[in-house]
Amino acid sequence: MADLKDFAEQLVNLTVKEVNELATILKDEYGIEPAAAAVAVAAGPAAGEAAEEQTEFDVILKAAGGSKLAVVKLVKELTGLGLKEAKELVDGAPSAIKEAVSKDEAEALKTSLEEAGAEVELK
Repeated sequence: MADLKDFAEQLVNLTVKEVNELATILKDEYGIEPAAAAVAVAAGPAAGEAAEEQTEFDVILKAAGGSKLAVVKLVKELTGLGLKEAKELVDGAPSAIKEAVSKDEAEALKTSLEEAGAEVELK
């Protein structure tokens, strides 16, 4: 029974990309069309309930990458921190650059930081 619960938890936590890959494998290798199951799994843990769209995002610097100086300068510019504080923030990665920002602002920050060579994720 515990194995089935673990399996169910793995299914519920699949990303949309993983669900699509699973559907392709089931169809191609086993001849199974999992249309209804894929929709239920893609809905995530709140299957059956209306999923609330995330409106606030945290921009997390995972790593400075090869151009650390460029990333420090950009973090300084984006956050309004001093050079020393921006360097400490970059050196302390993973760390939050900005928290609770809109999706558009988060995407813009992520793009800017990635162009400077940083590794960034949105939460």
